[in-house]
Amino acid sequence: MAKVLPFKGIRPAKEKCSRIAALPYDVYNREEAKVVVSKNPDSFLAIDRAETSFPDDVDTYDERVYKKAHDMLWDRIEKGDFVQDDKNVYYIYELIMDGRSQTGIVGCASIDDYINNVIKKHENTRADKEVDRIKHVSTCEAQTGPIFLAYRSNNTINTIVDKIKKTEPLYDFVAEDGISHKAWIIDSKEDINGIENAFGSMDSIYIADGHHRCASACKVGLMKREENPSYSGDEEFNYFLSVLFPDDQLMIMDYNRVVKDLNGLSCEEFKNEIAKKFDTLKESNTAVKPSKKGEVSMYLDGKWYLLNVKDEFKSDDPIKGLDVSILQNEILNPVLGIEDPKTDKRIDFVGGIRGLGELERRCSNDCVLAFAMYPTSINELFDVADAHLLMPPKSTWFEPKLRSGMFIHSIK
Repeated sequence: MAKVLPFKGIRPAKEKCSRIAALPYDVYNREEAKVVVSKNPDSFLAIDRAETSFPDDVDTYDERVYKKAHDMLWDRIEKGDFVQDDKNVYYIYELIMDGRSQTGIVGCASIDDYINNVIKKHENTRADKEVDRIKHVSTCEAQTGPIFLAYRSNNTINTIVDKIKKTEPLYDFVAEDGISHKAWIIDSKEDINGIENAFGSMDSIYIADGHHRCASACKVGLMKREENPSYSGDEEFNYFLSVLFPDDQLMIMDYNRVVKDLNGLSCEEFKNEIAKKFDTLKESNTAVKPSKKGEVSMYLDGKWYLLNVKDEFKSDDPIKGLDVSILQNEILNPVLGIEDPKTDKRIDFVGGIRGLGELERRCSNDCVLAFAMYPTSINELFDVADAHLLMPPKSTWFEPKLRSGMFIHSIK
């Protein structure tokens, strides 16, 4: 059963929240992060990416960078930019993008649930990508970016959330990218018990986004256990900051592919290979987008093609039946020679938030071929995770992104 606990959150002073809240650290490269922080020194990105305080010749992963992040965080808490609630509470966090709302519970999930697969994964993690956040969390003694978790919608939680959302919000602002952010505190004993018990009745919750941050938080917790062999299990390091959303409010966007060459084939030869696996539904000079599972749009030689996978290449298997798997197994690998899309430099991935125009731009710049995918569904994600399987890389793109710095969990 899932264990999701309330906590004494560290959060921005109300008048500071809109300037502090920042997109996740990993959506920026170093130069982009420097620009953001130079324009808004209050941005939490200054702490999440503390290398922005150093000259470019200081390595991003230098120990001084993590020490700087620690000092900035706790100095700003001491200064009053942040406040800490004096008792364990949950928070409600609502994001609105293009008129669509998703509302989650902010709480702390258990590292034991992650280890025991109550918190289910659908991606592999890479140790090298975990190291940075392990150092950041352990040095700062705090988790600053929440893990995006999903659960099957629950009536008890929905009722409590709907009631609290009728009250005055703690935070209410629209970020520069047009995303609306609101938050409330759940502090009554009855509501806290109701939410904790509701999660306790669930046998599974799921990582939607943030596999590396989740793995890093858990590894820090295990390190702390080794340092404290008489730990009780109640210490804050046994839990990690999360926002948990009901499945019926989530939208997964397409995660598209661009390819740099045709593996020695001409355009006609490649289209002949496509025709063996896909039927062409439409050919167009303007962008066409897949409208259902099994459809893929292809951009090649200045034209768009709407394709539909032939029945013999479909599958009920939770992995083989994914559109991204069919494309990989039937075209990218056997025809284009892209065996491992995680490491092959001939393929790149473009989040659906960037639109089909970005695929055309890439094909006029450094690529020759693009595929626009129909989005993986949340139920497909659940099916893969429930089967203890792993999706192909870059199968899901979630929007909107959770802001960092709005909720902080101290593990001191």
